[in-house]
Amino acid sequence: MAVVALLAGASAWADEAVTAFSSGTVGRLPAAPWRAARLPKVPHETRYGLVEDAGAVVLQADANASMSGLVHPLRIDPRTRPILEWRWKVSDVPARANFGTRQGDDFAARVYVLFDYDVTKLPLFARIKLKLARALYGEAVPAAGLCYVWDAKAPVGTTGWSPYTDRLRMIVVDSGTADAGRWKSVRRNVVEDFRAAFGEEPPPLSGLAVATDTDNTGSRLTAWYGDLRFVVAP
Repeated sequence: MAVVALLAGASAWADEAVTAFSSGTVGRLPAAPWRAARLPKVPHETRYGLVEDAGAVVLQADANASMSGLVHPLRIDPRTRPILEWRWKVSDVPARANFGTRQGDDFAARVYVLFDYDVTKLPLFARIKLKLARALYGEAVPAAGLCYVWDAKAPVGTTGWSPYTDRLRMIVVDSGTADAGRWKSVRRNVVEDFRAAFGEEPPPLSGLAVATDTDNTGSRLTAWYGDLRFVVAP
């Protein structure tokens, strides 16, 4: 389950700034509080490291039938800085990926935004479902989160719940191979996206994560991530 062990520990809040990949050292992992996170039942990990690309230090993810990610805990009130900006690039997409299915739940690139949601606000049935999901997959199953993805085929703007939990909203922001090998810039209003997904105002953020996963489809590809940052609305 791509979201579970990957997001464990994201509630250990850091300061409000997201540590920039560009401030790191080529050949190493990003500086703390970024940390590697793997899935215990996935035999192969995606390999991450900082590289230089066009004069900038960026994060490179090499996936080969693999899944793991990097997690960054933080504490931000999204109403003060609702805009999340980043850029990314992919070499390819998982050819057999299928948005919204467990068998095809692979993405060339993902960015997760996690919220410190009060589970007592959930209806009883939703709390029971979340409790069961956490019993099966671990306590890190989010009570509320957004996942921005570069999908293989689904059109940009496609949204849907994760096939593992209806507390994680998947949002396609790039798709296909037409822009493979090119840097794409993404700008999302996480407050608006949270409202659209959950029908209420967002709580504080508790973490970010990036992940490139190809374990379900056995694909091999590389993705690159530039700095992520939260900024005030224009």
